[in-house]
Amino acid sequence: MSAIWPTDFQTLLDSPSPAVLTTYRQDSTASVSPVWFRFQDRRFEVVIAEGDVKLSHLRGRQDCSLIVFETVAPFRGVRVERSPNLMPDLDNRVRSAIAGRYLGAEKGRRFVEQRETPGVVLQFDATEAHPWDLSSILPDI
Repeated sequence: MSAIWPTDFQTLLDSPSPAVLTTYRQDSTASVSPVWFRFQDRRFEVVIAEGDVKLSHLRGRQDCSLIVFETVAPFRGVRVERSPNLMPDLDNRVRSAIAGRYLGAEKGRRFVEQRETPGVVLQFDATEAHPWDLSSILPDI
Protein backbone atom coordinates (compact mmCIF):
# COMPACT_ATOMS: atom_id res chain seq x y z
CA MET A 1 0.00 0.00 0.00
CA SER A 2 1.14 3.51 -0.58
CA ALA A 3 2.19 5.80 2.24
CA ILE A 4 -1.14 7.66 2.08
CA TRP A 5 -3.04 4.69 3.47
CA PRO A 6 -3.96 4.91 7.14
CA THR A 7 -2.30 2.23 9.23
CA ASP A 8 -5.68 1.06 10.54
CA PHE A 9 -6.52 -0.38 7.11
CA GLN A 10 -4.55 -3.50 8.02
CA THR A 11 -7.49 -4.76 10.11
CA LEU A 12 -9.75 -4.51 7.05
CA LEU A 13 -7.24 -6.42 4.93
CA ASP A 14 -6.54 -9.08 7.55
CA SER A 15 -10.21 -9.88 8.13
CA PRO A 16 -12.36 -12.02 5.83
CA SER A 17 -14.04 -8.92 4.42
CA PRO A 18 -16.48 -9.09 1.52
CA ALA A 19 -15.00 -8.47 -1.92
CA VAL A 20 -16.41 -8.02 -5.40
CA LEU A 21 -14.69 -8.65 -8.73
CA THR A 22 -16.01 -6.92 -11.84
CA THR A 23 -14.99 -8.32 -15.23
CA TYR A 24 -16.25 -7.36 -18.67
CA ARG A 25 -17.98 -9.46 -21.30
CA GLN A 26 -17.13 -9.19 -25.00
CA ASP A 27 -19.97 -6.69 -25.45
CA SER A 28 -18.38 -4.53 -22.67
CA THR A 29 -21.17 -5.11 -20.17
CA ALA A 30 -20.03 -5.67 -16.60
CA SER A 31 -20.20 -8.99 -14.78
CA VAL A 32 -20.01 -8.58 -10.99
CA SER A 33 -19.19 -11.52 -8.70
CA PRO A 34 -18.51 -11.91 -4.99
CA VAL A 35 -15.04 -13.34 -4.34
CA TRP A 36 -12.76 -14.22 -1.46
CA PHE A 37 -9.36 -12.57 -1.30
CA ARG A 38 -6.19 -12.25 0.71
CA PHE A 39 -3.71 -9.42 1.04
CA GLN A 40 -0.13 -10.71 0.95
CA ASP A 41 3.20 -9.05 0.12
CA ARG A 42 1.49 -5.78 -0.88
CA ARG A 43 -0.78 -7.60 -3.33
CA PHE A 44 -4.41 -8.55 -3.39
CA GLU A 45 -4.94 -12.16 -4.50
CA VAL A 46 -8.10 -13.91 -5.69
CA VAL A 47 -8.36 -17.49 -7.00
CA ILE A 48 -10.70 -18.27 -9.88
CA ALA A 49 -11.32 -21.85 -11.04
CA GLU A 50 -10.21 -22.76 -14.57
CA GLY A 51 -13.28 -22.75 -16.80
CA ASP A 52 -15.03 -20.04 -14.77
CA VAL A 53 -16.61 -17.38 -16.98
CA LYS A 54 -14.64 -14.68 -15.13
CA LEU A 55 -11.41 -16.08 -16.58
CA SER A 56 -12.93 -16.11 -20.03
CA HIS A 57 -13.79 -12.43 -19.59
CA LEU A 58 -10.26 -11.63 -18.37
CA ARG A 59 -8.65 -13.43 -21.28
CA GLY A 60 -10.76 -11.35 -23.65
CA ARG A 61 -10.40 -8.02 -21.83
CA GLN A 62 -7.93 -7.98 -18.95
CA ASP A 63 -8.97 -4.80 -17.17
CA CYS A 64 -11.22 -5.39 -14.20
CA SER A 65 -12.02 -4.05 -10.75
CA LEU A 66 -11.62 -5.54 -7.27
CA ILE A 67 -13.39 -3.90 -4.34
CA VAL A 68 -12.85 -4.97 -0.71
CA PHE A 69 -15.13 -3.34 1.85
CA GLU A 70 -16.67 -3.36 5.31
CA THR A 71 -20.38 -3.64 6.04
CA VAL A 72 -20.06 -1.97 9.45
CA ALA A 73 -18.65 1.34 10.66
CA PRO A 74 -16.29 2.91 9.82
CA PHE A 75 -17.18 1.55 6.34
CA ARG A 76 -13.66 1.41 4.95
CA GLY A 77 -12.86 -0.02 1.57
CA VAL A 78 -10.28 -0.40 -1.17
CA ARG A 79 -10.72 -0.39 -4.95
CA VAL A 80 -8.17 -1.62 -7.49
CA GLU A 81 -8.90 -1.07 -11.17
CA ARG A 82 -6.35 -2.64 -13.46
CA SER A 83 -5.27 -5.78 -15.28
CA PRO A 84 -4.23 -8.43 -12.78
CA ASN A 85 -1.30 -10.78 -13.17
CA LEU A 86 -2.63 -14.30 -13.85
CA MET A 87 -0.74 -17.39 -12.70
CA PRO A 88 -1.61 -20.99 -11.88
CA ASP A 89 -2.28 -21.82 -8.24
CA LEU A 90 0.31 -24.54 -7.85
CA ASP A 91 -0.76 -27.18 -5.32
CA ASN A 92 -3.77 -25.04 -4.32
CA ARG A 93 -1.48 -23.07 -2.03
CA VAL A 94 -3.21 -19.70 -2.47
CA ARG A 95 -6.70 -21.21 -2.63
CA SER A 96 -6.04 -22.99 0.69
CA ALA A 97 -4.81 -19.83 2.37
CA ILE A 98 -7.81 -17.82 1.19
CA ALA A 99 -10.38 -20.51 2.06
CA GLY A 100 -8.85 -20.81 5.53
CA ARG A 101 -9.32 -17.06 6.08
CA TYR A 102 -13.06 -17.30 5.42
CA LEU A 103 -13.91 -20.78 6.71
CA GLY A 104 -11.25 -21.51 9.32
CA ALA A 105 -8.32 -23.87 8.81
CA GLU A 106 -10.13 -27.23 8.91
CA LYS A 107 -13.20 -26.24 6.87
CA GLY A 108 -10.97 -24.36 4.44
CA ARG A 109 -8.84 -27.48 3.92
CA ARG A 110 -11.96 -29.61 3.28
CA PHE A 111 -13.37 -26.98 0.90
CA VAL A 112 -10.17 -27.04 -1.17
CA GLU A 113 -10.03 -30.85 -1.19
CA GLN A 114 -13.50 -30.86 -2.81
CA ARG A 115 -12.38 -28.59 -5.66
CA GLU A 116 -11.46 -30.66 -8.70
CA THR A 117 -10.76 -27.78 -11.05
CA PRO A 118 -7.34 -26.10 -10.83
CA GLY A 119 -7.32 -22.46 -9.88
CA VAL A 120 -5.75 -19.37 -11.38
CA VAL A 121 -4.46 -16.64 -9.06
CA LEU A 122 -5.30 -13.04 -9.90
CA GLN A 123 -2.77 -10.68 -8.34
CA PHE A 124 -3.38 -6.95 -8.01
CA ASP A 125 -0.56 -4.63 -6.93
CA ALA A 126 -1.75 -2.58 -3.94
CA THR A 127 0.29 0.48 -4.89
CA GLU A 128 -2.43 1.31 -7.40
CA ALA A 129 -5.31 0.80 -4.95
CA HIS A 130 -7.68 3.56 -3.88
CA PRO A 131 -8.80 3.38 -0.22
CA TRP A 132 -11.77 5.09 1.40
CA ASP A 133 -12.89 5.55 5.00
CA LEU A 134 -16.28 7.07 5.82
CA SER A 135 -15.59 7.59 9.53
CA SER A 136 -15.14 11.34 9.14
CA ILE A 137 -18.64 11.80 7.69
CA LEU A 138 -20.57 9.41 9.95
CA PRO A 139 -22.90 10.97 12.53
CA ASP A 140 -21.97 10.68 16.18
CA ILE A 141 -24.11 7.98 17.73
